[in-house]
Amino acid sequence: MDTLTINKLDENVQQLAQSDTVMGRLIDYVGNIEIPLRTDYLASLIRSITGQQISVAAASAVFERLNKLTGNTQSGITAVSDEALHNIGLSKRKIQYIRDLLNHIERKDLDLNKLPELDNDTIIKQLTSVKGIGKWTAEMFLILSLGRMDVLAIDDIGIQRGARWLYQVDKSERRDILKKKEPVWSPHLTIASCYLWEVVHLDLERRFPNIDNVD
Repeated sequence: MDTLTINKLDENVQQLAQSDTVMGRLIDYVGNIEIPLRTDYLASLIRSITGQQISVAAASAVFERLNKLTGNTQSGITAVSDEALHNIGLSKRKIQYIRDLLNHIERKDLDLNKLPELDNDTIIKQLTSVKGIGKWTAEMFLILSLGRMDVLAIDDIGIQRGARWLYQVDKSERRDILKKKEPVWSPHLTIASCYLWEVVHLDLERRFPNIDNVD
């Protein structure tokens, strides 16, 4: 599976819409969603590390330079010096994180090829044992690389922004609304997450005051 496809007529999407009618209105407006999956697991994790605390544009530029330099392969990165990695825009800390990821793989503490066989909690535990990979990065891996359908990254800013707009809550309440909705949306948490991301992607926050006013 190279693409995560969410069809609004799918039974699971309709179940989500019925369990939460406000979410259902968002689903009707947005329609179908397709998200390309990052099926190269090592490159996916390196991309996440590379993108920490910098803009999307800057992260893409650094990741592309890294790909040209190393192919984003274990052997390619191992063969180059820290100085070479630093020269393409990686901080010393991010270089350490990438080296630690490769060390985990080399020691067989982490087998990326076996991750699809494991449950979400086990994957999160294994990935977060690597320096620089936190729970959010692991959750993004579950969704964007493995296509898991039962993941809600409560600390994701995009999801929080989408929820704040959709449910018209204060900024201070956007995490709480996600926690409140989690049992309502389960087991279709990823579907809900993707529609909340679309609030940001489609700039609905700026274009419309609330879901009742969308065209």
